[in-house]
Amino acid sequence: MLIGDILLAHNLVTPEDINIAIHRQKENGGRLGDNLVALGALTREQLDKAIYEAPPAPKSVEDTGIPLANLMRIFFKLIYVNSLETASEISGAIKLPIGVVNRIIQEAGNRKFLESLGNTDQSTFSETRYVMTESGKRYAIESLEQNQYIGPAPVSLTAYQVRIRQQKITNERVEKAKIEESFENLIIADDFVRRLGPGVNAGKSILLYGPPGNGKTTVAEKVAAIFANVIYVPYCFEVDGQIIKVFDPSIHTPVLEKEPKKKSGAGLRREEFDGRWIPCERPVVITGGELTLEMLDLSFNAHAKYYEAPLHVKASNGTFIIDDFGRQLVSPEDLLNRWIVPLESRVDFLKLHTGKSFSLPFDELVIFSTNLSPDDLMDPAFLRRIPYKLETVGPSKEQYFEIFRMVGAAKGLDISDELFEMVIDELQVKNKFDLACYQPKFIIDQIIAACKYQGTEPYIDQELVIDALKNLYTSTAKGASKTAAKSGNKDSQKSIVAAI
Repeated sequence: MLIGDILLAHNLVTPEDINIAIHRQKENGGRLGDNLVALGALTREQLDKAIYEAPPAPKSVEDTGIPLANLMRIFFKLIYVNSLETASEISGAIKLPIGVVNRIIQEAGNRKFLESLGNTDQSTFSETRYVMTESGKRYAIESLEQNQYIGPAPVSLTAYQVRIRQQKITNERVEKAKIEESFENLIIADDFVRRLGPGVNAGKSILLYGPPGNGKTTVAEKVAAIFANVIYVPYCFEVDGQIIKVFDPSIHTPVLEKEPKKKSGAGLRREEFDGRWIPCERPVVITGGELTLEMLDLSFNAHAKYYEAPLHVKASNGTFIIDDFGRQLVSPEDLLNRWIVPLESRVDFLKLHTGKSFSLPFDELVIFSTNLSPDDLMDPAFLRRIPYKLETVGPSKEQYFEIFRMVGAAKGLDISDELFEMVIDELQVKNKFDLACYQPKFIIDQIIAACKYQGTEPYIDQELVIDALKNLYTSTAKGASKTAAKSGNKDSQKSIVAAI
C-alpha cells in the first residue's frame, strides 16, 4: 500500500488529484502527500490522520512481531508452492517490505537453503534470482507438514488487539442527518429514529422485535451500512506459533484494487504501509437459523493445521446481525450464555486446541432481530445487557397507503383510492388480518408476475389485486388471525417501520 492508495480508500482525493501530484513530485521532489497538500487536494490534518490510522510497514524482522523462524517457514512454503525467484516476487506474496525479505534471504543463504542464480536480465531494474537448494526443499516440505498455510505473513496477537481497539466502531459518530438519509426510502416514525440513533452511536447491542414483516431485517441491514470509516483487517494473526485466518472475501470488502496498477514514477520516494493489513469497509456479518455455537469458536482444520477465526471475530469493528433470533440451531439460552460476558466486558476469550487461551477485544454492534417474544427468549439478566430495545409494529391505514403508493410508483403502477379501500376491506374487515409493512410489496410483485404471465405491460385492477391477496395467506390463517385480533394491540400505532 502506498499513500495514494490510502488517501483514495478514505475518499480524500481523486485519481486525477494523484496524477497531478505525481507530475508535481517529478518536478519538485518531496513526498506525494506533501504535494497533494500543496495542491490543495486535502489538508495537512487529513493527511496526518490518514497516515496515523494506517499500519506502518515494518523496517526489520523484529518490527513484524513474528519470530524469524516462523517467517522463514512461510517464506519457503511460498517459494516452493508458487515457484518464486526474486525478492520482489516474494515480497508481493508474503506482504513484507523488500528490506525485511532481504534479511530473510540472507538468513536462508547462511543456512544454505537458497543459492543465487544471478540477475533476471540486463536492464536497469534487474533483480537477483534465487533457487532452493536440496536442504531448502526439505525445509519447505517440513514446513508444509507443520501447517499448510500459504499466504501473507501473520501479524502478532498484540498488534491485532491494539488495532481492534484503535479502530473501534464508537470512533465513528453517526449523525442524525445520516440516519435519516439512510432510511429515506422507508416509512419510519420519528420516535423510532430518535431512539435508534443513540443505539447506533453507542456501538453496543440492539434488540429489534415485533410481528413478522415489519422491517426488522431491513432496519438492521441499513444500520450496518451507515458506517463509512475505513478499517484495517489482517490476513491472519499468530498465537503461540499457530496461524489464525481473519480476512474473508465473503465478509470483508477491500477499498483498494486487488492488484494495484503500477503507477508512473515508481522510483519516487513514497510512504509505504504494512501490506499484511487490508483496508476494508466496516464488516457486516448476517447469520440466521444456520448459526451454531461452534461458529463462535476457533475452527481448527486438522488437515491443513491452521485456524479460521469465528464469525464474530471477522465482524470485529463492524456489525453482527443475528436474524430470526430464537430460530437458530443453537438454543437461545446457549447462545446468550456464550456472549453474556463479551457483551458486558467487551472482551472475548478463545482457546487453541493446544489448550492455550487468549483474549481479543469484543468490538462490534450486535443486533438481535426476532419476531418472538423477548421475554420468552431471554432472562432479565441478559435483557439488561441489551441497552437498546426497539419494537417494530404494523402500520396505520395512512402509512400503509403511503407504502403501497411508493412501492407501486417504483414499478410504474398507480393504486387508486378505490382499490386501496378494497385491499383494506379484504384484509381487515372480512378476514381480520393485521396490516404489515411487507404486504404492499408482496401484492405488487404478485401483480407484476401475473401481467408477465398474461404477456401484458404491468397494470393494476381489482381482479389482479384479489388474486394477489389470495396468495398472501392460507385459508387456515384466517381463523388464527381472528383469534389474534381479539386481543388486539393497543399500541399498534406508536412506532412504525416500513420496508419497501
